[in-house]
This record gives sequence, structure tokens and C-alpha cells, in this order.
Amino acid sequence: MLDNCTLCPHKCKVNRLNGIKGRCKCDDKLKIALSSLHMFEEPCISGTNGSGTVFFSNCNLNCIYCQNYEISNLGKGKEITTDHLAEIFLNQQEKGAHNINLVTPTMYVYQIIEAIKIAKLSGLNIPIIYNTNGYENIETIKLLNGYIDVYLPDLKYYTNELSKKYSNVDNYFEIATNAIKEMYAQVGQACFDENGLIKKGVIIRHLVLPNHIQNSKNILKWISDNLPNIYVSVMSQYFPTYKAKEDNLINRKLNKKEYKEIFNYLYSLNLKNGYIQELEEHEEEYVPNFDFSE
Repeated sequence: MLDNCTLCPHKCKVNRLNGIKGRCKCDDKLKIALSSLHMFEEPCISGTNGSGTVFFSNCNLNCIYCQNYEISNLGKGKEITTDHLAEIFLNQQEKGAHNINLVTPTMYVYQIIEAIKIAKLSGLNIPIIYNTNGYENIETIKLLNGYIDVYLPDLKYYTNELSKKYSNVDNYFEIATNAIKEMYAQVGQACFDENGLIKKGVIIRHLVLPNHIQNSKNILKWISDNLPNIYVSVMSQYFPTYKAKEDNLINRKLNKKEYKEIFNYLYSLNLKNGYIQELEEHEEEYVPNFDFSE
């Protein structure tokens, strides 16, 4: 399937089996930057033991403000086999992880499906989370039906102007919302175990950008109008990094006035479920050290 790659909406149609790389900068090799127990996801994901995160290298968006730019834009990481990935899943489960959290997995969907099959034959039984930037082909999401328990998509931009400026992609909103609808059709409303840990469902994440409060309002209004029962996670953890430092609109953190405006707007909507992140001052500390050694 990688000899004419159409995994993501770019549909580069390059032959990744011959080492040709498209927009995502991936060939046919799996590449990851970190596997760890992560404590800084939503409470229903991290729980008390942590989420078994696997951070994949490269990305099909390349946002100029990406907090993980070392791996998403600069490609830091180590090539591994599909069998090794299956072993990592099982190791995370043995360490007590509440789930397997696939971070930026889009480019490696075929290999991930194979690794899940292998790991399940050896006893993997915790939920699998697909943690994505939202820029997905519906056809690719359909391939994941039955393998993914929880979808954790971003919904970043409402206008094409912003998606082009900050992630260099067109039609982000249309593509991401269509993908999210397919995710919701697969796994339905979020459900939780007796400890409040998510077992199945969708949580839409939205990162609030400074000076772009209307973008956030438009996103939240769309969710409220179209998927009012879905879980939403509104994140205030933005800090300027990578090329965002050169942009005069997003070269600072969110301020208290912007946060309060979004907070008040969120509670004026018909949204029933979710989280809003508190405004903090040391967001940089939560970025992992991408040093894969497992």
C-alpha cells in the first residue's frame, strides 16, 4: 500500500517502498522518538499510572508552533520494526499503562495495524488511543475500525487562512470535521470504567492560540451545533516555540483576558462534556525529552 501513498489528505502518491518521501517525510520505515508513561494527558487518559504514549516521528502538518517540533518537523527519532512496536505496546501494558496512546500516528497506520494484531495475539488488552492532528482521510480512518478504541483528534482551525498560515494546508476544517464524524460513527459516545478511565469514544482537542480567540469560538460553536454530546478538551498550554517566535500574533502565551473570554464562552454553549485546562505559567516543562531507548 505504500508504493502509491494516499494515507493522508495530501495524497502524495509517492513510492515510499523505494525510499521516496512525500510531505510527511516518511519512507516505509517505522520511526519513533519516545515511548513512556505520560502523566499530563486528560485525567481520564492519564489516570494514576499514566498513559502508554508512543511518539511517532515526522508529521503531515508541520505546524510552525509545534511543541514537539524536534520530532514532527526535524524528524528526530529511531527506526524500529513492526515487531518491535508490538513489543513496546506489551511493555507499556506490563508497566501498568492505562492505555496505548499513539501520538501523531497517521503516516504509519499500516504498520500500526499490524503491530496491534501481533500484540493482541500476545495478550494486549488495554484501550488503544489514536492521538491525531485531525488532518485525516476518511478512508484511512475506516481502515482503523475495530483496532482503535478512543480517538483523540485535534480541531485546530476554522478558516483556511489560518490553516494555510500556520500549518501550510488547505481545507483543514472540512477535512478534519469529516474525519471526526467518521471517528464518532465508529466508536460512539465516550464511556468510562469504574475508575473514570476512558474505555471507548472520542475527545476533540482544541488548542487556543493567542490573538485568535474568534477561531476558538467558531470551533467550539461548530462542535456545540453538530456534536453536542461529544467530549471536548480545551487547552490553554500554548507557548511560542519553533517558528512561532517569528510571528507577531502568536509569539506570546495566552493571557488571562483571552483565557477568561474562552472560559465564559465555553460555558455559554450547549456542550455537556469535557475539560478546560487551567492557565499556567510553565507549560514548557511538560514537553517530553525525546530520547527513545527502549
